[in-house]
Amino acid sequence: MKVAITGATGFVGSHLVQRLHGEGHQILVLTRNTAFAHKVFPSDAFPNLEIVAYTSTASGTWQSAIAGCDGVVNLAGEPIGEGRWTPERKQAILNSRKLGTQKIVEAIANANPKPRVLVNASAIGYYGTSESATFEETSISGNDFLAQVCQAWEAEAQKVKESGVRLVILRFGIVLGNGGALGKMITPFKLFAGGPIGSGQQWFSWIHIDDIVSLILQALTKSEMEGVYNATAPNPVRMKDLSQTLGQVINRPSWLPVPSFAIEALLGDGAIVVLEGQKVLPKRTLNSGFKYQYPNLQPALAEIVK
Repeated sequence: MKVAITGATGFVGSHLVQRLHGEGHQILVLTRNTAFAHKVFPSDAFPNLEIVAYTSTASGTWQSAIAGCDGVVNLAGEPIGEGRWTPERKQAILNSRKLGTQKIVEAIANANPKPRVLVNASAIGYYGTSESATFEETSISGNDFLAQVCQAWEAEAQKVKESGVRLVILRFGIVLGNGGALGKMITPFKLFAGGPIGSGQQWFSWIHIDDIVSLILQALTKSEMEGVYNATAPNPVRMKDLSQTLGQVINRPSWLPVPSFAIEALLGDGAIVVLEGQKVLPKRTLNSGFKYQYPNLQPALAEIVK
C-alpha cells in the first residue's frame, strides 16, 4: 500500500510509520514541520517514506500529493491534555481537528485516483464523562467541550463518503506505551510518590499502543470495516485500579493520591481528561474480528515498563 499520514511524528503516528515501514509499505508523511519529520524519519532508515510540507487548516499544493495513495490516516490535532484551556487554546484544539479534517477530505475529493479509505481519529471524549454509565459505539454524544469537538471532527470526516470513499472513525481511548500519557504518570511512581489521581473512582478506558496500530492497519485493509469503532481495550479500569496495577508492575507504592486541585491548577479546564472519565466498551471493534494482543491492563503495563 501507499498510505498518507497526518500526525505522523506524534506518539501513535510514529509507531504506525514504524509498522508500515516494517511491512514494506510506502508512506507519505504530511507535516507542518519538515525539519522535525526528517529528524524522526531519516531517509537512510526510511527509504520508502516521502515527506511533504502542509498547512493543516488551509488548502494548498500539498493536497495533490494524496492522489495515488491507497489510504489516508488522519491523526493530526493539537494536544488536549497539555497546558491550560484558554479560549485561544480551545479554538486551536477545535480548528486543528475540524478544519484539518475538512482539508484532508477536500484533498481526497479532488484526488485522481482517489484513496480507497480514510481512517480518521476521534476520541472517547465524544461520549462525555460519567462514573456510572457504559458507552458503546451507538451511545449518544455528550455535551461538554470535548464532546462538541469530537462531534465537529467526525462530521467533517463523514463528508468523505460523498466522494465514494470508505470511512472508518476510530474513537481513541488513552493510549498506553513508552511516552504519551503513561510517560507522565509513571514519573511520580518512580519517585515513590505515585497514587490515584482525583477520586480514583473515575473510569480509565485505555488501549496498548501495539493494539491501536494493529487496529489502524485492519481499518486500512479490511474493506468490510466502515463507520465508528471504539479504539479501547475491552477491559477498562477505574483510576484506583490503574494506580495499584502500575505500582505493582514497577514495584513502587501507589497509595499517595494526587489531589484534584493540584491537577486543576496545572491544567485548568483540561483537567477533565484525567479527573473525569468514561467506561467505554469496543463492541463493534470486537465484532469486526479484531484480536487484542493486550486485552487486560496488567500484561499491557508489564510489557511497556519491562
